[in-house]
Amino acid sequence: MRESELATEHRDFRALVRDFVEREIVPRHDAWERDGLVDRDVWRSAGKLGLLGMDVPQEYGGGGVRDFRYQVIISEEIMRVGATGVGFALHNDVVAPYFLALATEEQKRRWLPGFCSGELISAIAMTEPDAGSDLQALRTTAHRDGDDYVLDGAKTFITNGIHADLVIVVARTEAHRGARGLSLLVVERGMPGFERGRKLEKIGMAAQDTAELFFDRVRVPAANLLGRPGRAFLHLADHLPQERLGIAAYAVAAAETAFEQTLAYCRNRTAFGQPIGAFQHVRFELAEMATELDVTRTYVDRAVAEHNAGRLDAVDAAKAKWWATDVQRRVLDRCVQLHGGYGYMRETPVARAFVDNRVHPIYGGTNEIMKEVIGRSLGV
Repeated sequence: MRESELATEHRDFRALVRDFVEREIVPRHDAWERDGLVDRDVWRSAGKLGLLGMDVPQEYGGGGVRDFRYQVIISEEIMRVGATGVGFALHNDVVAPYFLALATEEQKRRWLPGFCSGELISAIAMTEPDAGSDLQALRTTAHRDGDDYVLDGAKTFITNGIHADLVIVVARTEAHRGARGLSLLVVERGMPGFERGRKLEKIGMAAQDTAELFFDRVRVPAANLLGRPGRAFLHLADHLPQERLGIAAYAVAAAETAFEQTLAYCRNRTAFGQPIGAFQHVRFELAEMATELDVTRTYVDRAVAEHNAGRLDAVDAAKAKWWATDVQRRVLDRCVQLHGGYGYMRETPVARAFVDNRVHPIYGGTNEIMKEVIGRSLGV
């Protein structure tokens, strides 16, 4: 974020996060990519520093600060070093709001201390093999049986799926009611019938934990119902804007990092006796990217401020997510091109960023869905 958007405490927090990232993540990330998974102990280390559950009240072990800038700073610092394997953003930006807004007092006391300490890693399971953005097509079901729900079904593309100790599962609890028949159930590690499938192999983000989850007659206590039965669609709609804003913030930070690396390369790489940045075509490419990034940064920073003020709606969040991730996609493609052959080498940061971040226009709702959200708001 721009310095004008930050106070002294945010700058101090950035220094804390940067030190943590350089000390705990950078030296280990290559090994995590080879292993295909980050070590769980990095979560506990983050918890000790207060980097998890920043907006969770202190009585449950959190930071007690409702200010999305802190969460953005964490994502920016992780993105600055290309550490795409660390799933803190899903935990902090996406899952935490559901617990804060919907959990009962008993649920908060049971789950949030471990959530904030890093002992309990969280995930949310919406996507299925045959249902992505169309939540009304979900086939995972849960029927009430005494004091339990009996859960059956499968989910895929679940971030933090292998490590997750708490999974918010979207399931159909009322047949033939479409979006009104969905509920949120929190499935806990070790429940009989809850199994992890493959850790999925993606074209990028090799260290990131993305998995299949399977539920075979899992008995989930009714005490693990999150929010109101049959209201999952509305609960999801309430919390998607923050998720999409988080993706936008991550995307612009990734694009800015790649641009800075490319600018340095163009200043130092020579061809025909001069830096390649001295050629008019390259200068124009750099000028266009710099302008697009400035415009995008201005919009995303404003969206963060609007969110903190409680004014960010679903349409503006969709605009931020679509625009920032589309700009990111174009910038990364151009950065690879300007690096020439080196841009195609995995050892080059922009090459890794190119494949690692291609998912941003896809997850959190595809950019085509974002345009649909925006278009409907225009009455067309």
